[in-house]
Amino acid sequence: MSKPLEGIKIIDFTHVQAGPACTQLLAWFGADVIKVERPGAGDVTRSQLRDIPGVDALYFTMLNSNKRSLTLDTKKPEGKEILTKLIKESDVLVENFGPGALDRMGFTWEHIKELNPGMIVASVKGFSDGHHYEDLKVYENVAQCAGGAASTTGFDDGPPTVSAAALGDSNTGMHLAIGILTALRARDTTGKGQKVAVSMQDSVLNLCRVKLRDQQRLDRVGYLEEYPQYPHGTFSDVVPRGGNAGGGGQPGWVLKCKGWETDPNAYIYFTIQGHAWAPICKALGKEEWIDDPAYMTAGARQDKIFAIFGTIEDWLKDKTKFEAVDILRKFDIPCSPVLSMKEIAADPSLRASGTIAEVEHKERGTYLTVGSPIKFSDMKVDIKGSPLLGEHTDEVLESLGYSSKDIAALHEKQVV
Repeated sequence: MSKPLEGIKIIDFTHVQAGPACTQLLAWFGADVIKVERPGAGDVTRSQLRDIPGVDALYFTMLNSNKRSLTLDTKKPEGKEILTKLIKESDVLVENFGPGALDRMGFTWEHIKELNPGMIVASVKGFSDGHHYEDLKVYENVAQCAGGAASTTGFDDGPPTVSAAALGDSNTGMHLAIGILTALRARDTTGKGQKVAVSMQDSVLNLCRVKLRDQQRLDRVGYLEEYPQYPHGTFSDVVPRGGNAGGGGQPGWVLKCKGWETDPNAYIYFTIQGHAWAPICKALGKEEWIDDPAYMTAGARQDKIFAIFGTIEDWLKDKTKFEAVDILRKFDIPCSPVLSMKEIAADPSLRASGTIAEVEHKERGTYLTVGSPIKFSDMKVDIKGSPLLGEHTDEVLESLGYSSKDIAALHEKQVV
């Protein structure tokens, strides 16, 4: 079955996580993604955090499936010539170099437009152009701090905390993929390419919009009623860290279940939604709370919310997290077990849906990776193993018109 992005050729000049996450998603959906790497070295993640000596690390394999690998030294004239030919017949060039790197390579935006007026050049940046930190090198946790996530994560009596989720890296890649697809759609109408850029700071902030909402509410009224600091605590003039409180105004918390003393993940997340109050009371055997004026409204419950959580935790003490959720789901109560990565990896539902995929690799054998989080009614996303370094170099060069003799000479000169 053909894929929606078949016929789209992408030059992938990205490395580490944000850019590769973007191009991998597009490769899953049918784009021909040619990952351009340094001869003899490749993407730095090929060798980072290895679990098998001499074999591509999982860090690389889980971000570069369904791609082709071309090794190319763009500092050499022959390398520049190959890249020029590739640009002329490609649709998108994606990069996450430092500022000005493409220009220094000799491929300014103006030159790329001359070579291919329909080319889309997509860039991952740390900060947007013109930002006073635009020259600052940015990694995942730097982006989380710059984008407002760290200052609002953690507990109020502790330091700012970064999330384990890749809010700065993979999240930025997802935003860039949306930008690329939008630019491709625009080109269908205008015939013109354009530059697309997404900064890591902006992408983190886009996921923290409810905290920007809360800052404006705090500025106006001086408190945030859904935060655990209300009504007994005090607020400063900045949005505080809210622990495990729900961000949408529904009180929630992580609560202990049976076995928490030895299992660090024997917990559930329990949400007290207003419309679910009566079912919650019935599930807990506290029907008297349903019509009690001290409990029957969210406002009445707020000053005793942690006492309520204590009652729920007492109800949970003889139940595993899975037993508890199986009971609570029958009452339509929003909740979830706190799942470990080990539990997620073994989850049959996630494997059946393709969210977790087992993939074959030429050197490491099988490995697990994340599959597409986006599901389609008329397309099955087929996840293939990541390429070996330079695995498709000769294949790509042949498609550009190079003879076997030319290719042998390029290898000898270490251009590829």
